[in-house]
Amino acid sequence: MNHLENLKKMMTGEIPGPPVAQALGFKVVEVKEGRVVVEMEASDRLHNPMGTLHGGILCDLADAAMGFTFASTLADDELFTTVEIKLNFLKPVFKSKLRAEGKIIKKGATVGLLECYIYDEKESLVAHSTSTCMILKGNSEQKREERKR
Repeated sequence: MNHLENLKKMMTGEIPGPPVAQALGFKVVEVKEGRVVVEMEASDRLHNPMGTLHGGILCDLADAAMGFTFASTLADDELFTTVEIKLNFLKPVFKSKLRAEGKIIKKGATVGLLECYIYDEKESLVAHSTSTCMILKGNSEQKREERKR
């Protein structure tokens, strides 16, 4: 599986995004090795009881942008998992098109550090996130088979 090529196919609609992307409505709009941009429409269907976008949605969006970014750098026989994520909420979001820009800060042999900036449609920064990811060897079918046992 070539992760970068799959992300490019996801961007063009040749293959579907993961189920969470479909459920929340976010789409990959830019892909290059080490940088992925994801966009979504924030609306009242995703609001918390306070009437603003639920913070978990911003975390999902940032996690996707950083996860896709990290995946874009992996070899065909590598997978990854997120081991830590942090999100700073900088202003409330009500209804807006959001743009999450993921990028690599540092990638080592086993872990990577990433960051994501989330902007609203006025290009105002609404959140900043960092994530640590760990590289796993093997393919997804092999990992699923191991988990079944």
